[in-house]
Amino acid sequence: MRHGNSGKKLGRDSAHRKALYSNLAGALIEHGRIKTTVTKAKAVKPLAEQMITLGRRGDLHARRQATAFLRSRDVVHHLFAEIAPRFKDRPGGYTRIIKLGPRPGDAAEMVYLELVNDDDYAPKVRGTATATAAAAPAAAVVEAEPEVAEDEPAEDVEAVEEETTAGEPEAEVADPEVAEPEAEAEPAAEVEPEAEEPPAADPA
Repeated sequence: MRHGNSGKKLGRDSAHRKALYSNLAGALIEHGRIKTTVTKAKAVKPLAEQMITLGRRGDLHARRQATAFLRSRDVVHHLFAEIAPRFKDRPGGYTRIIKLGPRPGDAAEMVYLELVNDDDYAPKVRGTATATAAAAPAAAVVEAEPEVAEDEPAEDVEAVEEETTAGEPEAEVADPEVAEPEAEAEPAAEVEPEAEEPPAADPA
């Protein structure tokens, strides 16, 4: 049983497999791109990225560790002098796999294992997005709500209004031209003043 034995054996013993990984990683660092099978590429990809991480460290111990794995001082010098400075701001993900399709001979899936372009990465500034969201005024959130209603088609609004007013009798509106003229107000009847009574004669 192979409990805890991670990784692919690739039909090789341990010494042969270690030499294969060293050669593939060294070729990738030296040329920037290699063409291999998808199984070998997935197996050597984490090892090559580990070598680039050692190059980013740049101390003597990291250089000795890289030399022990890559077995070539020229490749190690190229790694520490040219490759590692390219990825000084990238926290990982130095390589990528591009599929090419089956190989004509045995239909093995072929891929490109290559170093990514250092221009593809833009370092994120921590706290910028949080600070911007916190500083946004609450009015901006309130103004965004009516915009959703504007996207609705006008036909739906008219249909809702027709359904709401359906069944209700429309109030008859009198046409000003057809409406009968109002009856003129009759003048108030004149009230005759009451005759003044003559003063009563005094008894003699």
